[in-house]
Amino acid sequence: MIKKLTVHGFKSIERQTIELGALNVLIGANGSGKSNLLSALSFFRASTLGNLDALVKQFGGADRLLYHGKKSTKACFFACEGDEFSYEQTLIPVAGDRLEVAKEGLSILESEVEWSDGGSDLSNLEEQLRDEENHHLKEALARGELSEEDVESQLGEFPSAKQQIEGWRRYHLHDTSATAAVKSTCKLDDNRYLREDASNLAAYLYWLKLKQPTEYKRVVSIIQLATPYFEDFVLEPLRRNDQTIRLEWKQRNSDAYFDVDSLSDGTLRFVSLATLLNQPKWSMPSLIVIDEPELGLHPLAIRLLAEMLDAASEHTQILVATQSVTLLDNFPIEQVIVADHDGRGSLFRRLKAHDYQMWLENFSVGELWEKNVLGGRP
Repeated sequence: MIKKLTVHGFKSIERQTIELGALNVLIGANGSGKSNLLSALSFFRASTLGNLDALVKQFGGADRLLYHGKKSTKACFFACEGDEFSYEQTLIPVAGDRLEVAKEGLSILESEVEWSDGGSDLSNLEEQLRDEENHHLKEALARGELSEEDVESQLGEFPSAKQQIEGWRRYHLHDTSATAAVKSTCKLDDNRYLREDASNLAAYLYWLKLKQPTEYKRVVSIIQLATPYFEDFVLEPLRRNDQTIRLEWKQRNSDAYFDVDSLSDGTLRFVSLATLLNQPKWSMPSLIVIDEPELGLHPLAIRLLAEMLDAASEHTQILVATQSVTLLDNFPIEQVIVADHDGRGSLFRRLKAHDYQMWLENFSVGELWEKNVLGGRP
């Protein structure tokens, strides 16, 4: 789990360090920088995994990514400190309006930081730290402090920072238009994980039904709570191409099958969220990031969403940005991070209950936000 995230020089964020818990609820006015913080995580992940150039182009070039542009900001810096590892990197603008990693450092299990001045990658840093750990363990074995089984066990438990960062996933579930990826036919075996746009939702639900029936039944029962007329999904390979599948479902008290286009926008988003948050705990992403998941949801569905977020946070880390007072009311104030903009850049504050104890005796967290007691308002 990430305990601390530091971002310098990225978009509207000049210099910020944010403490994170298992479940983090980010609130703030439009333009305060909430989406920029979520983008910073996506950008950090991409640069770590070697997908930097494509993402810089997608964002419109280095000049648009750096805080107040290249003239004001000569480098951007990202760092995360977790339970098992700490990793940081510095990126600088180069020719072609690109960014390139100038320096990075990695520590695993409080080991000495392994540094690289660019041109390396996270896998190489990990391998060097693993070799050092292996060397220390072999020395302990020679001194009789450990057995060979102990050495193998400890080396096998040596964590991978790259795998953890690769497991960060930012979900975009807003698009429910006629051409939305979630409504398309997908490959039957595209079920390794639920994709960020839920484009493989049908294949993933099919895998759950066949291989993880307990979780599948939980998904169906939660959808039934929010949509009483829903009975179950109809999940079968398409006859015209048995290597593909498309989402279908059936209604209670009806023999007719309906396709995904017959689901309302809010229901389809809720189906995606229910699947994401109720999958087996071992298949959960290491970090789930969702921007405004409440979009188009009924108040009852929002309360169910809050319960699912809370339950899922026992198995993975979650960062959710919201504009919903109803959703916010379901969480303790300690889980709330407020985004504000001071005219120059974005500021992020994690709230503390003792600062608002008198207020909380008479008002809910959502009411305090509406009254502008917490900040994060226009």
